[in-house]
Amino acid sequence: MISYLQIDGLTKSFGELVLFNSITFGIVQGQKIGLIAKNGTGKTTLLNIIAGKEDYDAGSVVFRNDLRVGYLEQSPQYPAGLTVMQACFYSPNETVRLIAEYEAAMASGDHSNLEDILLRMDNNKAWDYEQKAKQILSQLKITNFDQKVEELSGGQLKRVALANVLITDPELIILDEPTNHLDLEMTEWLEGYLSRSTISLLMVTHDRYFLDRVCSEIIEIDRQQLFQYKGNYSYYLEKRQERVEATNTEIERANNLLRKELDWMRRQPQARGTKAKYRIDAFYDLEAKAKQQRMDGNVSLEVKASYIGSKIFEAVKVSKSFGNLQIVKDFDYVFARYEKMGIVGNNGTGKSTFIKMLMGEVEPDSGGFDVGETVRFGYYSQDGLQFDEQMKVIDVVQDLAEYVQLGDGKTMNVSQFLTYFMFSVDKQHNFVYKLSGGEKRRLYLCTVLMRNPNFLVLDEPTNDLDIVTLNVLEEYLRNFKGCVIVVSHDRYFMDKVVDHLLVFKGNADIQDFPGNYTQYREWKEIQSQNAKAEESAKQKLNPPTEKVARSSGVEQKKKLSFNERREFEALEAEISSLETEKSSLETALSSGSLSNDDLMAKSQRIAELLDEIDEKTMRWLELSEWA
Repeated sequence: MISYLQIDGLTKSFGELVLFNSITFGIVQGQKIGLIAKNGTGKTTLLNIIAGKEDYDAGSVVFRNDLRVGYLEQSPQYPAGLTVMQACFYSPNETVRLIAEYEAAMASGDHSNLEDILLRMDNNKAWDYEQKAKQILSQLKITNFDQKVEELSGGQLKRVALANVLITDPELIILDEPTNHLDLEMTEWLEGYLSRSTISLLMVTHDRYFLDRVCSEIIEIDRQQLFQYKGNYSYYLEKRQERVEATNTEIERANNLLRKELDWMRRQPQARGTKAKYRIDAFYDLEAKAKQQRMDGNVSLEVKASYIGSKIFEAVKVSKSFGNLQIVKDFDYVFARYEKMGIVGNNGTGKSTFIKMLMGEVEPDSGGFDVGETVRFGYYSQDGLQFDEQMKVIDVVQDLAEYVQLGDGKTMNVSQFLTYFMFSVDKQHNFVYKLSGGEKRRLYLCTVLMRNPNFLVLDEPTNDLDIVTLNVLEEYLRNFKGCVIVVSHDRYFMDKVVDHLLVFKGNADIQDFPGNYTQYREWKEIQSQNAKAEESAKQKLNPPTEKVARSSGVEQKKKLSFNERREFEALEAEISSLETEKSSLETALSSGSLSNDDLMAKSQRIAELLDEIDEKTMRWLELSEWA
């Protein structure tokens, strides 16, 4: 197995804050690794160190010679004035620089050096890169190649940056939150692209379905140390829980033993000679172990929601357009008490605009929202709360309230509430400017929830939040005694929280679906299959004119020959067999019990199977028209 990257004894700190201490791991050819850690514990810092963008205190980062590496940053930036196509070629890759040189020569009209550029492009097969860039951009729904990058939305910019990484054909890709700002369609496209590819991958993402379906190994940074799990996200959850329970048992055992040893230390002052020194040293080691904080498994929090009446809100003939773009048209809806609605759809279909109209931030063109008198909104927006960066975390929250009302009639002080959302006591007394981006979003979430709203409106709450925080938020929302509207591209989050969906399809086409996102996808797939079957039946009843007898008297065949009939029947069995083998390989890859060599071999075999299944399915469809 070819080693692509080896990290040994890596340590990084900022002042007294140690992010990770002497961590070691490697990436070999074909490995797909997901990196998990709480916000503020060094995920992005580690990726930046590997990419050469940040320094480190100790250790080593060694790549294989001439390895092609692509890095997608969490918030990609490009110089103003670049077009989409120029941004795609904004890279140190030699071939990409050559294409950029060609594009610049063509744009300027200076063709004095064009012959030399064309020769070098031919030698480097650069034309393939340009075609590949346009193909990937089109698949990512970016079609205006001359648009300036400063005119792009966050989601569009992320897609351009993704294309910038993929077209260089890297052997190892490093991705920092690749699904942030991508809509569901693009997330699923990227998921399929990466899972089918044999490329090596190191990725940070909060999208747990994405992790489960793409990665075959998980590494976790926890308490400055690194833990490795040879399996997908589901396997990681199981094994991490075992580690949590084992660690807590060990701490409990140490505490029990410490009490006995402490009694001995107090009763035996004269015994502290050379004979008992080993026991005294062991006592201090034991004391350090007993003082470790117990690890949390599942954290749950129930905060009191204000009373909410039977009338929530009613949308009455709401219409909104921006020029030729229609968001909603004559939209009517009566929101029920305790309803938990998810809003999904591609970027640009009007999800956030709909929320802003409900919250009174955007005026509809006509119609309106009739909101009940008892409704008390808690609004988490994409823009977020603007904090005073010089304030301490605990002061930000205490400015809103000293105590949080719990569902059982009790109260919780602000410090305890912040602890539930993974702000340690030390972190609570930090200044806001020291927080990571994800920690600021988490603090913003706390300020929304602690006001005891009875109707939560959450616009992309999962962006920049770590998985641990998402688990806490999901549990909170499942037990929330009020109404919820969530706009999110996180499929796992939506499946756990909402009971039905509004699907924004664009051009004011909005579907009310009674179920979660996975149920919607399954229903949509069935509808697609039914539509294909109907179309196939229509074609059999009304065959295309080119398959009907020609005026020349030469008649197209209408029945399969004997050999074609045998081939058709054999294909059905072959496709079924290949699908069974693929399913078996996927199960093996998810088991976490395979060696690196086996992982690589089975990953390559799955890629071959997908090609074979596609090829045989196309032939089966061709023959089925005459069966």
